Amino acid sequence: MDTLLYSLNAVLPILILIGIGYLLKKFKFFDENFLQIGNKFVFRIALPALLFYTIYNIDNFNDIKWPVIVYSVIGVSLLFIMGLIIAITTTKKENQRGVIWQVVFRANYAIIGIPLAEALGGTEAVSVVALVSAFIVPLINIFAVIALTTFVKDEDDNMHPFKQTVVRILKNPLIISIFLGIIVLWIRSFIPVDPLTLKPVFSIKNNIEFLYLVIKWIGQIASPLALIILGGTFEFFAIRDMAKQVVIGTFSRIIIAPLMTLPLAIILSNNTAFFNFTSTEYPALIALFASPVAVVSAIMAREMKNDEKLAVQLVVWTTTVSIISIFIIVFIFRSLGLL
Repeated sequence: MDTLLYSLNAVLPILILIGIGYLLKKFKFFDENFLQIGNKFVFRIALPALLFYTIYNIDNFNDIKWPVIVYSVIGVSLLFIMGLIIAITTTKKENQRGVIWQVVFRANYAIIGIPLAEALGGTEAVSVVALVSAFIVPLINIFAVIALTTFVKDEDDNMHPFKQTVVRILKNPLIISIFLGIIVLWIRSFIPVDPLTLKPVFSIKNNIEFLYLVIKWIGQIASPLALIILGGTFEFFAIRDMAKQVVIGTFSRIIIAPLMTLPLAIILSNNTAFFNFTSTEYPALIALFASPVAVVSAIMAREMKNDEKLAVQLVVWTTTVSIISIFIIVFIFRSLGLL
């Protein structure tokens, strides 16, 4: 019963908030303009504030969990290769292959992953997610550009795909906030410590408390608002002409991706000294490999002349089905004593 309640408590808040967003949109409580502005606020202000705040509160660089970062890179790379195989063998249309390819490796790590990790492992798990993001977000963006340009070429865009990727990464607010947090953490390591309190003689938290609280409060808005807005963007429509691709993409993201990566993580953790994961690291891995495909995947599909309608429906259906799959995964991990 304890395991069941733990799993429900981890998943139901996410489901309820997405449901609230969907219903509020249906009842016309807010419109498309609100969703667009709200999405910009979450992506450019609230989530960056949360990630910066989380990294800032890490004590020092010794707390960085390198094994989970290394495994995350390996896992996403394996899914990238698997995605190519699935796309080529299951999909004939050129403008749909890249969409299927990216759905396999591209998780909704920020909007779904952060609140899920927090529900499973608290603030320590969120700090792991934030640091993993510093490596995974650029890698996933590079892989996404490769996936979306391999089969479909954008003749109208004069910018080289690699240059596009570099620019997109450098402008990404999440990446900027993560690296700002790492820089501040690095600078803090050089600040002298008060021998009486054992705290730095100067810090944002203690000496500019108003700024610290503003960042903290804005960060606290991020997860619930992001989930509500995600629910508001859901549009279910007839998918007869793309039903096969929706099923393939959803199955690949929700079933194949976690099955390829999470059991392997457990095996390596039990049999190697380096990959020694605990209840702090597993939430980050579950968030990365069991989350639905990212919303931005549909935006990139449109920009790079791929099938946007398929990409949108994969966001909707992977998110919907992932509620069940994440519950099962959390239940299994809890039963095994890993959470």
